[in-house]
Amino acid sequence: MAMPPTLHEALIAQLRTLLLNGELADGSRIPEAKLCERFGVSRTPLREALKVMAAEGFVTLRPNRGAVVAPIDPGEIGPLVEFKGALERLIGLLAPERASDADIAELERLHLALKDALMRDEHASYTHLNFAFHQKLAQTTQNPVLVQSYEALQQKIWRYRFTINELSERLAQSYQEHERIMIALRARARLDLAERLEEHNRLTGEAMSRALAAVARPGKAPSARRRRKSA
Repeated sequence: MAMPPTLHEALIAQLRTLLLNGELADGSRIPEAKLCERFGVSRTPLREALKVMAAEGFVTLRPNRGAVVAPIDPGEIGPLVEFKGALERLIGLLAPERASDADIAELERLHLALKDALMRDEHASYTHLNFAFHQKLAQTTQNPVLVQSYEALQQKIWRYRFTINELSERLAQSYQEHERIMIALRARARLDLAERLEEHNRLTGEAMSRALAAVARPGKAPSARRRRKSA
């Protein structure tokens, strides 16, 4: 039976969710007093959690001036996606040999949930389910070092995914890529799965780069996510 999270772990998870969902604007000061009240903690555990968030790249700590939400850096996407592509390939090579029938059944369930989210035009839900799908697929490798590295990288990339969660055409393409991923996994075709995962990672990275470049163009209207953060 899994141990319940510690206060430190739970607080980090709550802060990460708050930042990933865009509740605080990029570059904004983190309101420590309000968060302490919201989460029912003192300043000390909150600041310890913020140190972890800083190490993950979500927060910038400023001496004697508190912490701010780290701005999204479009130049970071290329290196992150490049490194993630290598992990995706390794997952593709290992998962077909190590995934149990129960693992594949759970991935089938998530795959169907992705289709339902796509059909309902629920972009944020699709993004969350996509995260869960790839996390589960990584876990089927039964390699704890790989899983830990992959999950840390997924968390770092997560903020960028919301730049494309409004693009229906990309989500439709993403689902078709997932269909090919599942075909390779069902057949336990390791080389095919490795190729499909690498391609899916590359195409997602290209979509994120295009979306951020579009937002950065002069005169471009802010996305819905940015409007929510400034509201």
